[in-house]
Amino acid sequence: MKPSKEELERRNIVGVGAERVTNVTSTDYPGHFPGEDHAWDLSHFRDNVTIEFHKNEPLEAEFSLIGVDASIANAFRRMMIADVPTFAIETVHMEKNTSVIQDEVLSHRLGLVPFKGGKTGFRKFMKFYKKPEEGEEHAYVDFNTIQLSLNVECTHNKKAAKNETVVTKLYNHAHVYASDIEFNPVGRQEQYFSGDNAIVPVHPDILIAKLRPGQQINCSLLMHKGVGSDHAKFSPVATASYRLMPTIKIKSPILGDDAKKFQKCFPKGVIELQTVTRKESKEEGPLKGKEGEWKAVVVDPMRDTVSRECLRHDEFKDKVELGRKRDHFIYSVESTGQWRSDEIFLEAVALFKEKAKKFEHQVINMAR
Repeated sequence: MKPSKEELERRNIVGVGAERVTNVTSTDYPGHFPGEDHAWDLSHFRDNVTIEFHKNEPLEAEFSLIGVDASIANAFRRMMIADVPTFAIETVHMEKNTSVIQDEVLSHRLGLVPFKGGKTGFRKFMKFYKKPEEGEEHAYVDFNTIQLSLNVECTHNKKAAKNETVVTKLYNHAHVYASDIEFNPVGRQEQYFSGDNAIVPVHPDILIAKLRPGQQINCSLLMHKGVGSDHAKFSPVATASYRLMPTIKIKSPILGDDAKKFQKCFPKGVIELQTVTRKESKEEGPLKGKEGEWKAVVVDPMRDTVSRECLRHDEFKDKVELGRKRDHFIYSVESTGQWRSDEIFLEAVALFKEKAKKFEHQVINMAR
């Protein structure tokens, strides 16, 4: 027996009450409901899975993934954070550092600077660097290591005014920025990382250190390919999170001053005040004879933060029902700059597919 559309919608809503959350467990699997077949089907999955982008900018994206289980949605989130590869400074050869920052602290700061460059070079030409075993020599070659350098010395600015007090005008290189890091191509790297594709910091104004006359920093840097599961500096995202789509069901009309109060219980844009039309006022029901009065209408539940503020007021407790859609995930992805924000998700999908194929081969080999 196939359940009704209303029953399926009810099962898909996580209830949000004033003090508790209900219906939190998924039930769409075989054997839970007698007489119902919830076996996974590829064609049904293909027809029901939807991706909708709400915001798509180079460094920030917001989109909805609809029709999947929380385990799949969370797998994509984790892969965006930990499995999509990027490049970061891994080794610092400190030749001279007379600044007030210790060598290890300076090295750590340099490792966290995000870089960008030619996509083809980063994703196809450059490979992962394999650390040598004990007793072996480092195998630094053009396809696994990117060489950078930082050479800055602070000196007096002879052109500064006598009464000048701003240090950046008094001295040359008083502040060391990410833009002071220089890329030194070797071998075939010049083919992939030249001109507009040259390797540069994503944000050139990142402050690395402060110097005063007589102080200098001279170091050579080695950048390698890595993933966030090894170190957070390799993660391509600043944040990658999701939340469930909020639902707001007004069970009986909220009118007049109550409608204005109800609107203030939600973030701007969630609830709209509309006037009761003549047609509505002539129909039998709670709106009869209420022509011209304000009524609360839900227009954009996605903006809601599910603060449950409306449930604190007795006049609304029996008039509104809050919840979240169990299979509607709203992602927020902020890129650090080496990947476009939407490309990070697409790469996570490709990695998920690759892992699924490997797992399939392993299962087949075990069965043999």
